Amino acid sequence: MRFDTGKELLEACAARGCSAGAAMLRREQALSGEKAGALRGRMARAWEVMKDAVRQAQDRPLRSMGGLIGGECRRMDARRAAVRPLCGTMVSKAAGYAMGVLEVNASMGLIVAAPTAGSSGVLPGVLLALQEEFGYSDDAVVDALFCAGAVGYLISRNATVAGAEGGCQAEVGAASAMAASAAAQLAGGSPAQCLGAASVALCNILGLVCDPIGGLVESPCQMRNAMGAANALTSAEMALAGCGAPVPFDEAVAAMYAVGKALPAALRETALGGIAAQPSARAACAGCGACG
Repeated sequence: MRFDTGKELLEACAARGCSAGAAMLRREQALSGEKAGALRGRMARAWEVMKDAVRQAQDRPLRSMGGLIGGECRRMDARRAAVRPLCGTMVSKAAGYAMGVLEVNASMGLIVAAPTAGSSGVLPGVLLALQEEFGYSDDAVVDALFCAGAVGYLISRNATVAGAEGGCQAEVGAASAMAASAAAQLAGGSPAQCLGAASVALCNILGLVCDPIGGLVESPCQMRNAMGAANALTSAEMALAGCGAPVPFDEAVAAMYAVGKALPAALRETALGGIAAQPSARAACAGCGACG
């Protein structure tokens, strides 16, 4: 089982009559020599870490090392409990949970850096919200994570998931594409719909810069994880409805990579441009104490 492009993944799925997640699992078996049960066990462990990161942020406010974020997940939970969320329960959960994982990451807690630490909230946010709202089993979520893994692998192989190379569109964009594909598979979508959802997610975030205040993976990273979660859900919904992606997945990945390379250095994780360069952001950084 070998595929290096989205087109090849779809061909493999068609030839074997399997989902994108199943194709990725077979690929991992072939490469590693491990049995499917062992690989699924490792993915199940990753899912438990993801869920635990959300629960940690719900249980208590987590002060980040830089002091720029902390307690946002609990505030989102409190608002959802008090009033009807403007964006609905599903998106409110996904966004709040994604923010919580960034709190855990920024306070030196345990997270799954999928695809990166700076974008680690998107997948848990989306998948846990879906599980709570629709009752998907942990086994079904594990299958969906293999689908997400296939998308992440293809983006990493043919472009980048590094903010320093491609901007936040490469980090949160890739995470959003992974989550969109996983959401589509959970909802019974075909492999083509899963990749269509991933393509829409990438196109929606195309050009997003990486401008962390003080160079810390805190703000605006946390808010962008929330946005990435919402984008993943809407992208999956559009793909499942048959709205279609403007371009195939492989072309969306190529476009993201080209845009990333065209971004100036100030907008690729250097904290020299964008939000990070604004006076209030510089003042917040000066007072955080993270740089000694």
